[in-house]
Amino acid sequence: MSKIMKITGFELRISLRTVFNASVANQVRCAHNVRAPRIKYPLWYLQRERAKDDQQLTEDNRAFVKEAVHDKFGMPAVIHGISTYNVRSPLNENSVECENVEWNPKLQRTGLIARKLGNYPMWLINGKSVLATLLQVIDNHVIKYIPPDQFDPPRKPYSCPNHKKQLGCLLVGAESADPQYFTKQYCGLFYKEGMMPKKYLGRFMISPEAALQPGTPLLASHFQPGDFIDIRGKTIDRGFQGVMKRHGFHGMPATHGVTKSHRRGGNIGHGGEKGRVFPGTKMPGHMGNRYRIHRGAEILRVNHKYNVIWVKGIASPGETNSIVYLYDTKLPLKKYKSSPPFPTSKVTEDDQLIDSYSKHTYKFTDETITFEEEK
Repeated sequence: MSKIMKITGFELRISLRTVFNASVANQVRCAHNVRAPRIKYPLWYLQRERAKDDQQLTEDNRAFVKEAVHDKFGMPAVIHGISTYNVRSPLNENSVECENVEWNPKLQRTGLIARKLGNYPMWLINGKSVLATLLQVIDNHVIKYIPPDQFDPPRKPYSCPNHKKQLGCLLVGAESADPQYFTKQYCGLFYKEGMMPKKYLGRFMISPEAALQPGTPLLASHFQPGDFIDIRGKTIDRGFQGVMKRHGFHGMPATHGVTKSHRRGGNIGHGGEKGRVFPGTKMPGHMGNRYRIHRGAEILRVNHKYNVIWVKGIASPGETNSIVYLYDTKLPLKKYKSSPPFPTSKVTEDDQLIDSYSKHTYKFTDETITFEEEK
């Protein structure tokens, strides 16, 4: 009887130990802070830049290589200040059959990739001065379209399975560059469309009705003055900062017994049963270098020659000369009331159309507005 009890106790200890180890393993695997490994990488997640090789070419050979690249792929239109009216677009060709789909508020268009140039003052028709942010759409082209049934990202941003079946993926590239500085695998993404490799790639979720053919240029006229857009960019990297700069704390008093605690955060704990620091407490730490979205930014002016967009305010994330992504706004009260250029704007041949202003913005070509002081 004793032997049976010992064997049973030994088996019981083994079984409890197995269950405990299994429970600990499940807890670690199911934790929210443990990221699953990447199993499948997207097609455009390739090694882009190759090692620079000094080929010791003469000036004549370098000029010949550059001329051959321009003859095959064309000259980058926006970077060198050349007008984009002569850009080839599949939407303008009669040989390409484009489906004419009427726009409705439930359809989702593509976005644009722009570069933040800086701030510039603008004036309204009532004489008020406002600051605007200049965003230049840098040589955007459609690279690839993935239908909803074929789009399978390594990380699903949405948990709802029915949501992803309704939206496809549109790969957009910006800022053409010399192909000899990129790897052969990366240049293969653009070889079929006959375009130069792009420095920046963006992935936009769109409705299947708003799909565009590869090689279609995306211009600043994709958005119109008076529209509201969402701007996504990476904030300025401030490094490690205190609570006053990071969270806007007031700080401690300058006198009345305060010693070396003028810029500190103060008490962060609790007493009694809650004697701990709660997660998410505002404390010193790394500030910036995170992707943020500025929603509901109003467009004041659009320059069609150089593809520059004037956005009201200076709250758009990112430092000067950084890359930002532009989307149709998600705010319910600022969405489109009428049909925008769907699925995108066509390349126009009107050389007179250079700038477009919103109805509340003062045009520099108009006469000067004078306001008399009321007595």
